[in-house]
Amino acid sequence: MAASDSDAESDVETGQGDAKGDHEGAAVSLRDVRKTYYLGEPVHALDGVDVTIPRGSYTAVMGPSGSGKSTLLNLIGCLDTPTEGEVWVNEREVSAISQRERTKVRGQEVGFVFQTFNLMPKLTAAENVALPLVFQGIDKSERIDRANELLEDVGLADRGDHRPNELSGGQRQRVAIARALSASPAIILADEPTGNLDQETGKQIMGLFQRLHDEGNTILMVTHERPIAEHAQRVIHVLDGTIERVEEIESPRRVETDLP
Repeated sequence: MAASDSDAESDVETGQGDAKGDHEGAAVSLRDVRKTYYLGEPVHALDGVDVTIPRGSYTAVMGPSGSGKSTLLNLIGCLDTPTEGEVWVNEREVSAISQRERTKVRGQEVGFVFQTFNLMPKLTAAENVALPLVFQGIDKSERIDRANELLEDVGLADRGDHRPNELSGGQRQRVAIARALSASPAIILADEPTGNLDQETGKQIMGLFQRLHDEGNTILMVTHERPIAEHAQRVIHVLDGTIERVEEIESPRRVETDLP
């Protein structure tokens, strides 16, 4: 894939920039973010990270083990808070709010897709997809209607009453993607979404992400696989807790898909 290093005009921006402008109009913005763990001695998982993810963009994050990828995702997903700096999600500063408010933001503004699917084993596919809507006070019939619509969108209209152990790995990941979309989040966070799938099934999942992005969804995906990263518009390279560089993908990979 042809690619080039970004400059100051890149859609994914790094550097100090303007304090107000960094987060306006962005799905996510981090300003001078540091995350330090104290394990006998300080370990700087993130060390002064500045990055902005525009709405409607498709971004991959790559880096060696221990580089800070997971920490970055956890902060954006409101699963953790920074030691220093600001994290903005959908123009709301979330690094200093209460745990209860972070939980609310996580449920309404962030959709998670995990390598291990993280589906509730005793719930049907439709019930798994509808689960995030429970916490928004939406009544059961509306939740199930929304879940069935999303399952149809990901090609699983006939699997709504199946439990996870009755589904293939690819089908379970599609259920997880439908669940991530249920609350119409500001950003979809995908952590190694093809890591537990065979090559052909992984290709189908990347085709689904492709379609979701084409429809205007914002996607931030962590991956260690270069071919997977090249489906995105740009790649953020993380090294030793810092943004090493942002690489623009001039011609992102495309997947021919039969999904509806």
